[in-house]
Amino acid sequence: MIKSMTGFGRSMAESENYAINVEIKSVNHRFCELYVRIPKQLSLFEDSVKKTISSYIRRGKVDVFISFEQIGIKKPLLKVDKELAIAYYNAMSDLAHACELPPSVEINHLAKMPGIFTLESGEDDQEEIEALLKEAVGAAVNGVVSMRITEGEALASDLLNHLDLVAKATHEIEKLASTVVAEQKQKLEQRISLLLEDIDVDQNRLANEIAFFADKVDINEELTRLFSHIQQFRQTLQSNESVGRKLDFILQEMLREINTIGSKSNNLSINNLVIDTKNELEKIKEQVQNVE
Repeated sequence: MIKSMTGFGRSMAESENYAINVEIKSVNHRFCELYVRIPKQLSLFEDSVKKTISSYIRRGKVDVFISFEQIGIKKPLLKVDKELAIAYYNAMSDLAHACELPPSVEINHLAKMPGIFTLESGEDDQEEIEALLKEAVGAAVNGVVSMRITEGEALASDLLNHLDLVAKATHEIEKLASTVVAEQKQKLEQRISLLLEDIDVDQNRLANEIAFFADKVDINEELTRLFSHIQQFRQTLQSNESVGRKLDFILQEMLREINTIGSKSNNLSINNLVIDTKNELEKIKEQVQNVE
């Protein structure tokens, strides 16, 4: 069954030392766009998070918010970036020289500069954090998928209701189409007879003109294709794959056929049915934009 592109999921995983919260929300989008907001401490896991989510969600704009907290008494490792400290020192010394000031760079000045000191976890902690992150992301994305499936079921039901109305109108057009050519032929013959009442008419030429007109207003091919598209649309709705774009393409073809029927038809009843059908197809078009 189809999925909606709208979904939300939230999860938290924690151990004695750490707590990770993950919140994921998705909305409609033509392609798959994934935005991950992740703390610096977890940045090395960002690609893994994206791959996990992308394996579940194929289409839509997805925002991921991850928060990280140390809740235990275990202390992280303090790391000093000596190369960065030397670079700061040299830059400050150059600036003092350029301003003709005595160099007075002290250790407390360097300690305040960003990036000099960082807190890092040990290898054991990294494994623990990675496992927690995987658990939280998995649970959150499953929540998103569950919501997208539920909304997809509602979408499919609504789409089928509109499609049933399209199919019903198409069958009514088909019934009327079988009589249109005969009626138009009769009207054409009557008009020609009135206009050329005292003139001999070439019956073969008249027959050819009527046949040409009949071919011009014939909509059987368009109806056949329209019925085929309706059936294909129904079948596609049963797919578990990402089918939003395919449904949109089929819908474009359906609109093309009904527009052609409207332009070829010279019957008021058919034209009214064409208007009703186009109205239903426009409603379907709006809803298809929500399908993954």
